[in-house]
Amino acid sequence: MDHHHTNEASADARPRRAGLSTAIAQRDDREAAKLLRDEAPELSSALLLELHPGRATAILDLFPADYAERVCAATPPIQVSQWVRNQAYPQGSVGRFMDPVYAVFPPRLTVGETIERLRELIKQAFITYGFIVDEAGRLRGVITMRDLLFAEHERTLEAVMIASPFSLDARMPLAEAMKAVLSRHYPVYPVCDGDGRLVGLVRGQVLFEEQNFEISAQPASMVGVEEERLTTPWQRCLKLRHPWLQFNLLTAFLAAAVVGVFQETLNQLVILALFLPVLAGQSGNTGCQALAVTLRGLTLGEVRPGRERALVAKEAWLGLLNGLLVGLVSAVGMYVTAASQHNPAAPWLALAILLAMVGSCVVSGISGAMIPLTLKRLGADPATASSIFLTTATDVASMGLFLGLATVLILW
Repeated sequence: MDHHHTNEASADARPRRAGLSTAIAQRDDREAAKLLRDEAPELSSALLLELHPGRATAILDLFPADYAERVCAATPPIQVSQWVRNQAYPQGSVGRFMDPVYAVFPPRLTVGETIERLRELIKQAFITYGFIVDEAGRLRGVITMRDLLFAEHERTLEAVMIASPFSLDARMPLAEAMKAVLSRHYPVYPVCDGDGRLVGLVRGQVLFEEQNFEISAQPASMVGVEEERLTTPWQRCLKLRHPWLQFNLLTAFLAAAVVGVFQETLNQLVILALFLPVLAGQSGNTGCQALAVTLRGLTLGEVRPGRERALVAKEAWLGLLNGLLVGLVSAVGMYVTAASQHNPAAPWLALAILLAMVGSCVVSGISGAMIPLTLKRLGADPATASSIFLTTATDVASMGLFLGLATVLILW
């Protein structure tokens, strides 16, 4: 009986949480804080964790002190520490948009020991890079998953890391940070304080979204859309924004469904999970590069009528070449990893990631060019909406192709 009532309560809570999530997205920070402060701290914590880091920090600032403490008590300590650290930086600075860093290692740690630690860390968060810091917490290097795959297990991180990596200053205004990363297109960027200590990381997607807002602030004639201003009535704002929120939710379900379809494949070939972030990162970067170039061209008026096909063809060709080059490296990494585990399917696994990398990079390149062009033609804001479609296209293409090819080549 108790179990039955618990399930009913849980089922009732889901629609309420979804409704609150939508309501928060429609309100400014002050209104969102008022809406949440009457809710259970556990629910507010869960909703804040879903938000953009900068927005979560801003809303937390507006909570009454006692309620903020209860929300923090219901939140993982590493995230609470990051929120507190973010609050120390001024509005509009990189420090307000930081996520916590999970993969932090000392320079003397061996590659083998690092891999063992990563096995536990990937259960807590999506790990893209490992960050090497000294005793004082100063950033000394970055290690990529590819470096860990190819390095001997006895070597230290100090010997294989990328020394003196690019990083952002937590006090840097977002506008300057966006200019600094415009030609880099990394998935994540380490953020350091004035003394070089690693204090968090900021995701490239977050900076890219901010850059999109800068682009969409140009005169409407440059992008062919009607702009939303501070003085735009809330009814019009709702009409412009809410459909994209609903669509974003749908696309998230779609990406999850792709993985769910191939759950049996993942259960039988656990090694595939190791390379999914590699594949998603490369195809995502390919799409982001194409999207950035296209949006810049739209903003500056460089994409003139009749040149769209040439732009799409160029990005498809670049996606093919880049996918082939990184696919070959990935295939070698897959083969070496699978062979070291005495997996008889090592050649097929290598072929699967090569083909998937080529295919997903081509799809990402085409999507990065076609999505903003299509949205502009339909009268939607290409800067605000493109990232939603691009993320879906890259995730579905990369994971679907890889897992599908692995299923066909190895399990059938």
